[in-house]
Amino acid sequence: MRSRDAAGAPVGGPPADAADRIDRHSLVARHRVETAGIDPDCALSVGNGELCMTVDATGLQTFPEHYPVADPAGGAPGTLLGTQSQWGWHSAPPPEGADLARTVRPYRTPRGEVGYVDSGPIDGSDDSALDEGARWLRANPHRLDLARIGLVLADGGGHRAPRSAELAGCRQVLDLWTGVVASSFSAGDRSLRVRTACHPGEDTVAVRIEHTAGPPGIGVRIAFPYGSQSWSAAADWSRPDAHTSDVEPLPGGALVRRRFDGRGEALYRVRVRTSPGAEVTATGEHEAVVSTAAGALDVAVTLVGGDGGDPQGAAAAEVFAASREHWPRFWSRGAALDLAGSTDPRAAELERRTVLSQYLAAIQCAGSLPPQETGLTCNSWRGRFHLEMHWWHAAHFALWGRPDLLNRSMGFYRSILPAAQRTAAAQGYRGARWPKQVGPDGRESPSGIGPFLLWQQPHVIHFAELLRRAGGAEPGEQAELADVVEQTARFMADVAEPAADGFSLGPPLVPAQESYAGIRDRAHDPPFELAYWAWALGAAQRWRMSAGAAPEPYWDEVRTRMRRPLVRGGRYAAIAVEPFTVRADHPSMVYALGVVPPSGVVDPETVRATLHDVLSDWDWESTWGWDYPALAMTATRLGEPHTAVDALLRDTPKNRYLPNGHNRQTASLPLYLPGNGGLLAAVALMAGGFDGDGGVHAPGFPRDGTWAVRREGFVRSP
Repeated sequence: MRSRDAAGAPVGGPPADAADRIDRHSLVARHRVETAGIDPDCALSVGNGELCMTVDATGLQTFPEHYPVADPAGGAPGTLLGTQSQWGWHSAPPPEGADLARTVRPYRTPRGEVGYVDSGPIDGSDDSALDEGARWLRANPHRLDLARIGLVLADGGGHRAPRSAELAGCRQVLDLWTGVVASSFSAGDRSLRVRTACHPGEDTVAVRIEHTAGPPGIGVRIAFPYGSQSWSAAADWSRPDAHTSDVEPLPGGALVRRRFDGRGEALYRVRVRTSPGAEVTATGEHEAVVSTAAGALDVAVTLVGGDGGDPQGAAAAEVFAASREHWPRFWSRGAALDLAGSTDPRAAELERRTVLSQYLAAIQCAGSLPPQETGLTCNSWRGRFHLEMHWWHAAHFALWGRPDLLNRSMGFYRSILPAAQRTAAAQGYRGARWPKQVGPDGRESPSGIGPFLLWQQPHVIHFAELLRRAGGAEPGEQAELADVVEQTARFMADVAEPAADGFSLGPPLVPAQESYAGIRDRAHDPPFELAYWAWALGAAQRWRMSAGAAPEPYWDEVRTRMRRPLVRGGRYAAIAVEPFTVRADHPSMVYALGVVPPSGVVDPETVRATLHDVLSDWDWESTWGWDYPALAMTATRLGEPHTAVDALLRDTPKNRYLPNGHNRQTASLPLYLPGNGGLLAAVALMAGGFDGDGGVHAPGFPRDGTWAVRREGFVRSP
């Protein structure tokens, strides 16, 4: 795999003439994020794709209670102010006597009974009514909040955290060009400046606190929680006896070994490096304070998974220097979109969203595992990631000329391929069936929805095609990808059931529009999945032949004979049985052309009629952030750029982007990175073009003089 800090060169066509090249520094600088005071929805983050730290108005994690993440089950809220990594996971001991096998239930299929990891009914995201075995399987492993790093002030003989009421004069700037958050504020009678950054190539965060006025004595408190099985919280502070935090003083800092559940080996280690003269003092069972009487304090915190010796880690000054070097290289490679010459009043907002979404995706979604929907900021679904969402998080990396950032997470599929093959075999199919809601072990979560979804299966093939186009995999990696593509296609061809009028999908099945979970035992043939199946099997055949293998005739038979979706009233129904179309959740039947390239399964004019029917009357409150980019992609492929822009920027609650760039959905999903990634994928299609677009410049933008689209570095979409 390529190094985490690889600079690379722009991919996707000839470079622009020097006179026409986009001034990338100016483009990025005009969208730096500025905030004032505590905004519960607008925390800022620094990260590198593997590790992310989210901070409040102090540039630290001083006031976690002011940045809540609601628990769908009504429990205590989590917080946006997480320090999370791709490697930091924990499993609590299973409940004594729980039956962990009873969740597998048989469903009737044309080839006999097939077992699925089912569960009882779940109320939205609230699974508290399930039996304890199913709840444990859904909650373990869960992602850990690795450390809470907050500001403290000298007070008498000790230190205390400031009160939020003491803050005044707060100003905070995220400089996207350097990756540094600069915060200034007063805390009572002290004036402070704080800078925060993350090293691009190692899992180290750094803060520099400068005391500019008032009594001396500043510091940071580093506290360590137990793992939480809550849906939305990554930290449990109520179980101090279930873990240990052993603090070993070292020259210039300390080493903390974190052990859980009575185990002798450390789950992870924390190396703290400080500026000269600072002291590290254990102030509690699971906390230490780094303090100084000097006017400035530097603290670097390196987090490393596993047991072992002393991880050295970079010093704070080295972290800031590395961040200032890395981010200009990031912004200078790959694609760029400049809309500054447009007269459409929405252009500046779209440009802002694309710039901030690139930053958020790079720090949250570009790691060694597929990301969760709230990235490395806070837990949702216990930090477990959803493979049907992986496309929305990461496909854009290849289209924006940064395929190495997508390639980082492809190793996950290779690592769980044996498990995916076992799942397929247990159900009587060949190849590999990819799970839906998982942790790093790849084990499916019990659910009445996830195990019945199919649309994550073609994603792996789609990723491979994008990496091939963008040149994002080395020869050895291409061979490994070819094996993953082969095993995926084998399952896809085998799970499609032959019938007199073609090949069918389901039952049982839950389509991307999850409204039909209650009839999963009879739902079948949703348009999006039928089209995606046909296109992906064709792409897999091309991969097979490019590797020197003979074509697989059965794949072509399935691909060319996929059933045509049901048409009712000139529009595609969502499924082929009653209730046919529920007008809520994802209108995924429209995405059979858009997200999916032309497949021969759907008729463009019927897709057009379905698109406009959806746009005229849909329950937008029930949609999700990636629906709007998906609608825009459909409109773009249909040659309707006005409709594409209107859909992409539709003013609905689920399609709004906060000042920090986050696509907020609800109180339990205060950020939603599939929205950001989907936006970038749609813009790549709209600005960078696609196969069969006739060579039109920026085919997804109106050509009426209101949009001035300057683009460079995009990879053409399939």
